Amino acid sequence: MAQNVKSQESGSKNIFRSPLFIAIIASLIVGAISIYTVKRFQAAAQKKVEAPVAAPAITTVTALGRLEPKGEVIKLSAPTSSNQGSRVEKLLVKEGDPVIGGQVIAILDSRDRLQAALQEAQEAVKVAQINLAKVQSGAKVGEIDAQKAEIARVQAQSLGDEGAQRESLARLEAQWFGDKAAQESTLARLEAQLLGDKAAQAATIKKLEAELNNAQAEFQRYEQLYKQGAIAQSLYDSKRLLVDTITQQVSEARAVLNRINSTGAKQISEAKTNLERITQTGSKQISEARVVLNRINATGSKQVTGATANLNRIAEVRPIDVLAAKAEIGRAIAAQKQARANFDQSYVRAFQNGIVFKVHTRPGETVSTDGIVEIGQIKQMMAVAEVYQTDISRVKPGQNVRVTGDSIPGELRGTVDWVGWQVQRQNIINSDPSSNIDSRVVEVHVRLDEASSEKAARLTNLQVKTVIDL
Repeated sequence: MAQNVKSQESGSKNIFRSPLFIAIIASLIVGAISIYTVKRFQAAAQKKVEAPVAAPAITTVTALGRLEPKGEVIKLSAPTSSNQGSRVEKLLVKEGDPVIGGQVIAILDSRDRLQAALQEAQEAVKVAQINLAKVQSGAKVGEIDAQKAEIARVQAQSLGDEGAQRESLARLEAQWFGDKAAQESTLARLEAQLLGDKAAQAATIKKLEAELNNAQAEFQRYEQLYKQGAIAQSLYDSKRLLVDTITQQVSEARAVLNRINSTGAKQISEAKTNLERITQTGSKQISEARVVLNRINATGSKQVTGATANLNRIAEVRPIDVLAAKAEIGRAIAAQKQARANFDQSYVRAFQNGIVFKVHTRPGETVSTDGIVEIGQIKQMMAVAEVYQTDISRVKPGQNVRVTGDSIPGELRGTVDWVGWQVQRQNIINSDPSSNIDSRVVEVHVRLDEASSEKAARLTNLQVKTVIDL
C-alpha cells in the first residue's frame, strides 16, 4: 500500500517534469502575453485616432499675376467726334519717350480744315459785333454808303471770281481740244506710217519672191545641165546658193512685215488709249470747273442778297434790331467756341505724365481701334495678382508681397495696396495642363517699392508669381 502511494507520487512528479507539459505551459504563457500586447496596441491606436489633429498654420497666399504701371496702360486716341476716318498727320513722339500732361503727341489731318473753320468763326464774331455797333449808332449816311460800298465790293468780287473761273474753264477747254487734236494727229500719223511701212515691206517681199522664182527656174535649168555634165560643179553650187539666199531674204522680209504689223498695232492701240484718257480727263476737269463756276455764282448772289438786306436793316434803328444783333453775336461766339473746341481736338494730348510704351498709328495711317499710342506711369509699378476667391478673405492692404518672374533678377518687393471688389474669371493661366483654367479670382493690386519699380519699369504685362505674407 505504501509502495503504491509512493509510486503514484513519483508518477505525478514525472508528469510535471515531462517536456510536453513544459511546452504546453510555455505556449499558454506566450499566447497570454501576445493577447495582452495586441489589446494594448489597439487601445493606443484608438486613442491616437480619437485625438484631434492640429492643422498646419497658413502663412502665405500664392497667386499668378502681371506687372503694369500705376493707373494701368492708357491708350490715347483721336476724339470720338473726329475718330471716323481720322488720319495722323504728324507723330511727335516715339516709343520710349517721356511725356508730360498736356503735351501734344500727335496732330490729326483735320487740323488745317478746323483751323480755317475757327478763323472763319472768329471773323463772324467780328462781323456780328460791327453790325451791333452799326445798329446801335443809328442810320447814318456814312453807314449807308459803307454798306453800299460793301455791296459793290461783294458784287465786284463775285464778278472777279466768276471771270477768273470762266477764264480757267476756257483754258481747260482749249487745252482739252488741243490735247485731243494733237493725240488724234499722232494717231493718224501712226496709222499712215503703219500703212506705208506695210506697203513698202509688201513690195519688198513681192520683189524678193519674183527674184526667188527666177532663181529657182534658173537653178532647175542648171541642174539639168549639171546632170548632163555640161557645166562645172562650182557653177551649179553657186546657182543653188543663190536660191537659198533669196529664200532666206524672203523669210526675213516676211518676219519684218509681221513685226511692223505687231508694233504698229500696239502703237495705234496705245495712242487710242491715250486719246480716250485725254478725252475723259479733260471732260471731267471741265465738268468740275463748271460746277465751281455755278457755286461761285450762287455764293456771290447769296452774299449780295445778304449785303443788300443788311443795308435795308440799318436804315432804321429799332429795339428788336438791337436784340437781334446781340443774339447774332451770341450765336457767332457760340459757333466760335465750338470751332475752337473742334480745332483743339485735332491735337491729341497726353493727359498725364508717363512713358510711351507702343505706337499703334504712324503718320499717314488712319487711327485704328487700338488708338495712336499707349502711355503708362512707370515711376510707380504695380503687380496685379489674381487671388483665388477661397483665399481672398486672408488678404488685407499693407501685407508684404514678394514677386518673382522668369525675366526678373531676384525678387521684387511691395505691399498690398488695395483689393478688388469683383470676382471674375481667371485671365492668367498656369502652364500646368492639370490646373483649373476656369477659376474664379479677385484682383489684388500690389504697390512695388522704389527699387522694384525701377527693375520692373520695362516689363509691363510680364507674367509673375506673387507670394503674399499673411
